[in-house]
Amino acid sequence: MSRDRVNMLVLQRENSWDKEEWIVPLAAALQGVNTQEATWTPPGGGNTIWQTVRHINYYNERILRRLTDRPISSTGISNDETFGPPGDAEDDEGWQETLKEAEALVNQLLVAITALNDADLDKPLGSDTLGAELSRWTLHDAYHSGQIVLIRKQLGTWRV
Repeated sequence: MSRDRVNMLVLQRENSWDKEEWIVPLAAALQGVNTQEATWTPPGGGNTIWQTVRHINYYNERILRRLTDRPISSTGISNDETFGPPGDAEDDEGWQETLKEAEALVNQLLVAITALNDADLDKPLGSDTLGAELSRWTLHDAYHSGQIVLIRKQLGTWRV
């Protein structure tokens, strides 16, 4: 079976997580972010870095469950609710756990995607296909990585 499209998705996943090419991957955007930075709210509102990572983790967990045929709970949670609270600037342990969860999910997702073949990508998923969903999901993480870089630039902590 062909794996050309699967290999492309693996490349996109790697580029959106830890291989810096055209975009800043999430791991690089998060490198060195301390708890105080993770809980800083941008002027005029918006989500904190911690909230953004929590949101990414939520959707990465859902994609992983789809790929591994595990049930997805229908909590009725809205997209806004996936961001959760801004985080506690004194909760270093909680921030580190959120980062560890992000990395663990990405590693599990790479294993799950690598196990696919191109025919799997054509399987229906909702109103589209698994391949289309995975492609959009990779863009989702890249988009939020850019937001994190912007927040860090506002803080003056981005690659100074």
